[in-house]
Amino acid sequence: MNPLPEITVLTVDDHALIRHGLATVIGHEPDMRVVAEAGDGEQAVEQYREHQPSIVLMDLRMPVMDGVESIKAICLEFPAARIIALTTFEGDEDIYQALAAGASGYLLKDMLRTELIAAIRNVYRGYSGIPPVIAAKVARHTPRIGLTRREIEVLRLIAEGKGNLEIAVMLGRAEGTVKIHVRNILEKLAADDRTQAVTIALRRGIIHLD
Repeated sequence: MNPLPEITVLTVDDHALIRHGLATVIGHEPDMRVVAEAGDGEQAVEQYREHQPSIVLMDLRMPVMDGVESIKAICLEFPAARIIALTTFEGDEDIYQALAAGASGYLLKDMLRTELIAAIRNVYRGYSGIPPVIAAKVARHTPRIGLTRREIEVLRLIAEGKGNLEIAVMLGRAEGTVKIHVRNILEKLAADDRTQAVTIALRRGIIHLD
């Protein structure tokens, strides 16, 4: 009987405890092996170049270079790379950005061990590694009406409690321009007011509170 092909894995997370936990789970599988670890996105790109693993488990929020940028960099250099975003964020915008960057799967860190192993095997075989509950989040907001970079910037400042005049001064824009941005934000998010817009944006992963 031919042995199973080995699935090599690169784990990327800025918390060593998470990387250790993943290595422990993966280590119980006879056909899987963690070949490298990285604590930020830049290290992930370097480790991928060196080891070219079958699968990458990529955290999205990390210092130096975040997960989305790292996914883009790896996929640009290695178009066949198979990457699973592994994160605590479940907003549809987080999911969309990871998949748009080139990820083949998206998992939450609190998923069951069996879900993680199943996703690794599915992505390794060329299938999607997106659980139905995650796919449903994306489907609810399709077609996607995205905010512009400036609108997201304004929304972050609104979340910090800034008024239109303060935002205008900070961005070097006229207050009237900021009011237009706010109106567009409310319309795109189907929000009744600024507070609801921030609540929706946080829930969907459009902005995060650091």
